[in-house]
Amino acid sequence: MTSPIAHPEAAPPDSRRWIALAIVMTAAFMDLLDVTIVNVALPSIQRDLDASTSQIQWITAGYVLAFAAGLITGGRLGDIHGRRRIFLIGVTTFTVASALSGCAVNADMLVASRILQGAGAAIMVPQVLSIVHATFPAHERGKVFGLFGAIVGMGGVCGPLLGALLTEWNVFGLEWRTIFLINVPVGIAGLVLGRKYITESKAVRALHLDLVGVGLVTLGLLMLLYPLTQGRELGWPLWGYLSMAGSVSVFAALALYERAKTRRDGSPLVELSLFRVKSFSAGIAVEFGFGVVCGMFFLVWTLYMQVGLGWSVLRAGLTSLPFSVAVAAAAGVSVQKLVPRFGRKVLQAGALVMGAGMLIYLWEADRYGTGIATWQMALPLLVIGLGMGLIVAPLTNAVLSDVPREHAGSASGLINTTLQMGNALGLGLTSVVFFRLIDDGLAPEKVGPAFVNAFENSLLWAAVVLVAIFVLMFALPARPAVDPSLEAEAAAAPADGPAEDAATEWKSRNGTIGAPR
Repeated sequence: MTSPIAHPEAAPPDSRRWIALAIVMTAAFMDLLDVTIVNVALPSIQRDLDASTSQIQWITAGYVLAFAAGLITGGRLGDIHGRRRIFLIGVTTFTVASALSGCAVNADMLVASRILQGAGAAIMVPQVLSIVHATFPAHERGKVFGLFGAIVGMGGVCGPLLGALLTEWNVFGLEWRTIFLINVPVGIAGLVLGRKYITESKAVRALHLDLVGVGLVTLGLLMLLYPLTQGRELGWPLWGYLSMAGSVSVFAALALYERAKTRRDGSPLVELSLFRVKSFSAGIAVEFGFGVVCGMFFLVWTLYMQVGLGWSVLRAGLTSLPFSVAVAAAAGVSVQKLVPRFGRKVLQAGALVMGAGMLIYLWEADRYGTGIATWQMALPLLVIGLGMGLIVAPLTNAVLSDVPREHAGSASGLINTTLQMGNALGLGLTSVVFFRLIDDGLAPEKVGPAFVNAFENSLLWAAVVLVAIFVLMFALPARPAVDPSLEAEAAAAPADGPAEDAATEWKSRNGTIGAPR
């Protein structure tokens, strides 16, 4: 395949490339850290800003929705206008939004700032591995990708604990605000150094933007998510049900428009022909369901520990460590040892193990009630983490296994977008599976039992979704083909898909794609 990018190995490597690598890796770390750092601080945010349950949902869902809707467009912007330029615009947006989040005077301002922050991440993150590919010669990329995976993986593990520490330490009396403000000096340094050390690069043949497609996706998701998150507080009005039903029509209009866009210029936001591949269609459903489970579980888990059990933010952060370690360990083993030998069965085992962990957690929560101890949570969290690790690293390769190579970039970008959309829906569904069971104005002694009961219900629904995921996985290839060159191929071929697809595919192979947002 002929790459539309001039190969960096044709000229002497840029002597500044390692500084450029540190800059883009820091940006990627900052994004993933911000994703994982926020959940643990949500109860503190709710108390300080007197936020409603729907506003708490939107603080996380708004970021995810903006990130998901803008990912593919962000990658194409870099291909067209230059990766360094768009990267710096993304860093600027992300930094300004972080400052606004840290200075938010009310919950509405924080929600709006988080949406802006998600949009900044959608512009910034897709450029990272495209810049790496354009900057490093081929013989150095394997080492760079390995280093990148280790650094980015640390963000997923460190986020909850760092968020807990920053909130608990209450630096300068800022409490939770430091989890956002910490991005400001990092972002400013990235801007100054990035302008100096990152080499500009563009795609010779870049796909066109599909802003209408982005608008339809965003509108459809908003019509579905807004009634879900606001419905409980508004008494589930008729317009909410009509809006959710109407979202189906919007997604149908999206499909029609994308088909016409494909015929017109070959640059659709969604490559509809991919859905003719049975394993890809089933895999997209698996990714979506996995996103739903992540979005639902991580929000209610945080609220259960800090509000229902009355634990401190630091204790909640420390409690998450067995889960984080288990995910990292299982992800590495699954890709390197298990999938090459057992294929699809590893992913199916992951779904069952993760579901079993949810049920063990449910049993323990029911047995011990509000008196459950940290050490008693270690077993279910280890099991859930092991199951997630078996899924998160090899899943995207399995989904892409039967996809034609010329569509690998577009397919991997769609997979990541779908995962984040599922995450947003999972956050919205917490109104139904969690908050619906908690009455307003509860007496203090009834808050704990109510949250425990709602958490148990959420765990049950998560287990049900994981069983459905297990069944859908039968449509995946029994032995997914492993192609070590795919990430480099995707990075080198923006004409086949947006630049961010390379980052998506690479992260999926290294166990970082499933980080909850």
